[in-house]
Formats: sequence, structure tokens, C-alpha cells
Amino acid sequence: MKIIVQVAIVVLFKIIFFKNVIITADKLITDELKSTLSMRTLYLEDGYLQEFDATVEWANSDGIILDRTAFYPQSGGQPSDTGFLLKDEQEFDVLRVEAPGLAHIVDRMGLGEGDSVHGIIDWGRRYRLMRSHTACHILSAVIFQETGAKITGNQIDLTRSRIDFSLELFDKTKIAEYVDRANEIINEDHRVGTAVLPKAEALIIPDLVRLAMDLPDREEIRVVDVEGVDAQACGGTHVRSTIEVGGIRLIKSENKGKANRRVYFELVDGD
Repeated sequence: MKIIVQVAIVVLFKIIFFKNVIITADKLITDELKSTLSMRTLYLEDGYLQEFDATVEWANSDGIILDRTAFYPQSGGQPSDTGFLLKDEQEFDVLRVEAPGLAHIVDRMGLGEGDSVHGIIDWGRRYRLMRSHTACHILSAVIFQETGAKITGNQIDLTRSRIDFSLELFDKTKIAEYVDRANEIINEDHRVGTAVLPKAEALIIPDLVRLAMDLPDREEIRVVDVEGVDAQACGGTHVRSTIEVGGIRLIKSENKGKANRRVYFELVDGD
């Protein structure tokens, strides 16, 4: 009976995998397993790192965990990186990376614990998302400075991005002016840097947290600083200078209900 049950479980995993029914990372990875793994997040150390070597620490039929990764997981409104992992002559597509646990969801089985792999991210995709993420910070800073509005949500994408914010008065003409001001800042070529600060030190920074929710309960806070413009708590990837954003174009602005506003924009240089 025990053997039958084990076989049934294996078959079930294969059915789920090959039908592309993906189990979310929090179900794949138990709290006990998370505590035994320590992945080095290379994307936070160097957002421009495109290739890396790593070792598989854990694997099952849906995904793997590496000892280090340059793949950014879907988080904070920024989509996951994609790309592939190389093991000898075999190539495995990385469909996405999920948090918590940073499980790399791959297109097929074949990787196991202890395997050495070479990771390559889709750099064109990542760089465009980095530019859009920095643009979100700049536009959010302008809106906040002009109106005091807090950010209630955002979603970065390849074709267009959006920012949601809380604002009583909704003037579409003003929104267009804010986008124009954001483009001026982009063209001023401000340096963009990151720093990990003790929470007490980070909270001294004026207007550090403009999100309409509480700051995560962490001892250290990663701060993204657009020099002379904005400093915000953020775990995402960004360009090194505002000039790299290139420019943004307002697509539309919407009234989403009582004091809830939404702005859509796109990058303008055609990259």
C-alpha cells in the first residue's frame, strides 16, 4: 500500500507539472525548509549582473532553489525576471521566480540538488523593467511633492506601468504637468543609488515611506535614492542614472472612486 501511495504521489506531481498547473512557492516550500536555506540575492548587490554561477540547493517537479541568484522574484509591483539555466549541455527555461523562498519555476524536470548551473537572465526584459521602476519613483515623488498624495499601489510592466494614489482633487491637466516635470527630472541625469540602513537610521529620512501602508517590520531597510529628488524604501532593481529611463509618456489617468486615482504611463524611446 505504501508503494502504491508513493507512486500515486509521483504521478500526481507529473500531471500537475506537465499541465502547467503551477503550485505557488509558499506551498512548495515549507517554513522549516526556508530556515535551512540561505540564498544570496545577487540582484540586490548588482542590478546589472546578467549571468552568474550557482548550485541547486533544493528541487522538486515544479521548481528549484539556488544558493545564489540574479533572477529578481515578482515583488513590490515589479514582475519576475525570466531567462534560463544551463547544466552542461542542457538548457532549462526560467518561467518566473516566486517569493517567498525564491523558487525558480522552470519549464521541465531535470535539475537536482547539488547540480552546478549557469544562469542567464533576459536582460532586455530586466533593463526595461528597471527603467520603468525608476520612472515610477520619479513620478511618484513629483505627485507627492505637488499634492502630498500617498501611493496606494503600483504595477510595472513591459508595455505600460501604473501608479495608484490617494488624492481628493482630480485634475487631469495637473497630472499631465506632473508627467512633464518627471521628464525634466529624467533629463537632468540624477544619480540613482541604493543603501541598506538600520531601520532607526532610515526612518530619519524625510518622507521615506509614501506608501499608504506600514513599513515592513525589519531591522534593516533598503533605500533607493534618486539624488536630490527622492529617497524611498524599496527592494526592486533600478537604473544607475535617471537619464537611462529615457522618458515617459502619459497614457491615461483615471478616477477609481473616492480619493483613488490611477495614472498609466509608458517608456517613450522604443527600446
